[in-house]
Amino acid sequence: MNPKDQTRLSKFLSLVLRHQPEQVGITLDRAGWVEIEALLAALNQHGCQLDREGLDALVRASDKQRFALSVDGLRIRASQGHSVSVDLQYEPQPPPELLYHGTPARFVDAIRRQGLLKLQRHHVHLSAEEATAVRVGQRRGTAVVLTIRTGEMRRSGHTFYRSANGVWLVDHVPPQFIEFPYPTTKDE
Repeated sequence: MNPKDQTRLSKFLSLVLRHQPEQVGITLDRAGWVEIEALLAALNQHGCQLDREGLDALVRASDKQRFALSVDGLRIRASQGHSVSVDLQYEPQPPPELLYHGTPARFVDAIRRQGLLKLQRHHVHLSAEEATAVRVGQRRGTAVVLTIRTGEMRRSGHTFYRSANGVWLVDHVPPQFIEFPYPTTKDE
């Protein structure tokens, strides 16, 4: 499979496993899993030609580790980022003192007022590495990297989770825990 097709297929699989399983006629269980055989059959019925070998290659090639396979290798799910109702059953974990969030510059003023909101997702996503946050923020415009004082947040009662692919998850980041890269404007 060429890289362009692989990217297209990975994005479509993310859409199906995170947001719209009904688009191909599958149902996720409450933890977000679906039987691989059922997924492949549904994808193929909807014109997306993929076999088990191709799926395994797609999962291995995902630099962001978007997908997780069950221990027995019979089920698959998205690692995080769902808008459909799922319980990924992650255990609370203490985060490092600082984590990062990449966002397009046009959202910074709203974040100063409201903090980081999960919006349609189940959690706000945070990165352990600043470089990862830059890449995430650049997907939709000029990136701004926010430093989040997660150790302080945890000590004040916020609960953190870590996904299977290393992304840190939290319900909300209030603005008082965010370090912005440039000063606020006069009217803030």
